Amino acid sequence: MPNDTLHQKLDAWVDAHFDEQVRFLQDLVRVPTDTPPGNNAPHAERTAELLSSMGLPPEKHPVPADEVNAYGLQSITNLIVRRHYAEGPTIALNAHGDVVPPGEGWTHDPYGAEIVNGKMYGRATAVSKSDFSTFTFALRALEALGVPLKGQLELHFTYDEEFGGEMGPGWLLRQGLTKPDLMIAAGFSYEVVTAHNGCLQFEVTVEGDMAHAAIPDSGTDALQGAVHILNALYRLNHEYLNVTSKVEGITHPYLNIGQIAGGTNTNVLPGKVMFKLDRRMIPEEDSAAVETSIRNTINETAADFAPARGGKQLKVSIRRLLLANAMAPLEGNKPLVNALQHNAEEVFGEPIKAIGTPLYTDVRLYVETGVPGVIYGAGPRTVLESNAKRADEHLVLEDLRRATKVVARTLADLLAS
Repeated sequence: MPNDTLHQKLDAWVDAHFDEQVRFLQDLVRVPTDTPPGNNAPHAERTAELLSSMGLPPEKHPVPADEVNAYGLQSITNLIVRRHYAEGPTIALNAHGDVVPPGEGWTHDPYGAEIVNGKMYGRATAVSKSDFSTFTFALRALEALGVPLKGQLELHFTYDEEFGGEMGPGWLLRQGLTKPDLMIAAGFSYEVVTAHNGCLQFEVTVEGDMAHAAIPDSGTDALQGAVHILNALYRLNHEYLNVTSKVEGITHPYLNIGQIAGGTNTNVLPGKVMFKLDRRMIPEEDSAAVETSIRNTINETAADFAPARGGKQLKVSIRRLLLANAMAPLEGNKPLVNALQHNAEEVFGEPIKAIGTPLYTDVRLYVETGVPGVIYGAGPRTVLESNAKRADEHLVLEDLRRATKVVARTLADLLAS
């Protein structure tokens, strides 16, 4: 069957089953997967039920409870749907079901999957339960046509992207449960992402010496010490503006202090303050050198802090929470990139760039094992546009429809005999 005819038939199948696809996504959004606390096995069970009802029963791979608990989460069951056709390449499609908690400011139920003016609202509608549906219905469209297929398709639905992926794709890969030749991970519709930033996260505890507010010189103010350290980190952040990436779509490194807590009462000099730091790394940076630089800055600045005459020297401890390496493209990703760009340009009617993103994703874990991967799926032009990780996260349903067609066409180009 000529490619144009095959593509038209795939598009028609997606259109005919789109209402079903939307209901599938609504079912997925309505089961919370807030991480933390990370009790995600119930969502995997519900997803498995829905997939089985479509004739796509998944393998269930629960991560041992002791590993999950030591990691700081409650439960994870990763899913793999395997479809064997004939001799040929294995292509994996990965999306994650864990999400950050909703937070405040919503005008729609974060787990209601409400549809208003062509948009579905809810946590993970854009990132990335949407692509559970994109990838599932692209696979179904491909198989429904009855054309001979070569190779294998695998759906990887995992539950650890928000904590770094080590208990999601990382665990599946370490266990030898998958070794694809190519892979596509959940993403947005208007670009094919071939590289992304890395991320280092630290928890920093600053300990001083608690004292009564009426006699502050008898203690060491841990909050003042923390501010002293934070000012040094923000100066370092300003210097990062001079470090630029050569990857289109990625600018420079940066850091952010996302959480701070401490003190016991208004009339007590704080004896302990904790803050959490997020440092984004461009692909050209070495993560070990970045970590050393951050640790040195914190420790040297703490040692430089002068306590009150009756107080003790600051004590600082630094605990790494996350290391997600940056992703640089592998040469073997070209068949995916070319097919996705070509099909997306036809479906969306505009040029689709292959670029980098400042986000970090699970794709790096596949790439680090030598599997060429890219990021593409259902979503907006920018994270900001969709309110991903913010109140009123949403997905334009027409983007979901068109992205599903793009993925189905791409799979046909690579696997149809």
